[in-house]
Amino acid sequence: MPFGIARLIAVGVTIASLTGSAFGAGLNADAIDSAEPSKKTLSAGKPTPAGIKLQVLLDRAHFSPGEIDGKFGENARKALRAYAEARRLPSSDALTADVWNALRADDRPVTMSYVIEKKDVAGPFLSELPARMEDMKDIPKLGYVSPREGLAESFHMSEDLLSMLNPDQRFDRAGDTILVVDTSTDQEGLKADRIEVDKKRQTVALFDKSNSLIAFYPATVGSKEKPSPSGTLKVTDISKNPTYRYNPDYRFKGVKSDKAFTIKPGPNNPVGSVWIGLSAEGYGMHGTSWPGKVSKAESHGCVRLTNWDAERVAASVTKGTSVAFVDGTR
Repeated sequence: MPFGIARLIAVGVTIASLTGSAFGAGLNADAIDSAEPSKKTLSAGKPTPAGIKLQVLLDRAHFSPGEIDGKFGENARKALRAYAEARRLPSSDALTADVWNALRADDRPVTMSYVIEKKDVAGPFLSELPARMEDMKDIPKLGYVSPREGLAESFHMSEDLLSMLNPDQRFDRAGDTILVVDTSTDQEGLKADRIEVDKKRQTVALFDKSNSLIAFYPATVGSKEKPSPSGTLKVTDISKNPTYRYNPDYRFKGVKSDKAFTIKPGPNNPVGSVWIGLSAEGYGMHGTSWPGKVSKAESHGCVRLTNWDAERVAASVTKGTSVAFVDGTR
């Protein structure tokens, strides 16, 4: 979950000392903070300093690239197009000078040091996350598999990128200082009047009362087996740290049980850290245990986001907020 500013602890070492020449592909604090994105410095296939910086600035602006992995992939491109649209700037898959200048108006450093706290490593941690829902029902808490997973999610990062920034770090000892990205942002005042879920483009867009696009998130929206609903629904409830209840009438692919069962709360629960119920039985917007698969896999009809994006959406809506399901509008 996102860390508050109070958790960004000052330490007696420099970031540079944490990120020496041993880092692959120049993934160190100085390179990331000074990066200038371009066709040459952005890559869909591998993390780059420019890719990290671009994703962090989009995330801070509430135009989420999903999991921050340093790659200029489709989720980052979706966020870039939406950001340009919101700022009434020419929109394309390429990063224009006007869009980049608007993003880097937030001139805070992209990276920061973080001291691992006792609660980050306290657990309990799962030995593994079961692949089948039925195998989750007797676990007392669907927590993280490792401290690394929890820390990566706290800063909206992929586990691989967190490890790249901190080679030889096991992330299991309180008091160690690690390098992370700073995704802190001001959530106050970000209130949505309506939500638009694009089933074709796999996105969630938030609009205010003046019909301005104020936030944007990649999502996994339904599947051929169980498509998402159509038309306009409303938010009916918001549940943080929810218990998951499986109804055998849903007949989810891969679930063999013909009896109802429940799965305890936790960030690796099938609906993640938050559930936003909608006015169609069994449908909602929620988090996920697999942030790297958002917008790249299928769901059981619901709208699946990263845990941190689902939490931001939940903080921006109230009971009665309208949620329109559309096809290919942006």
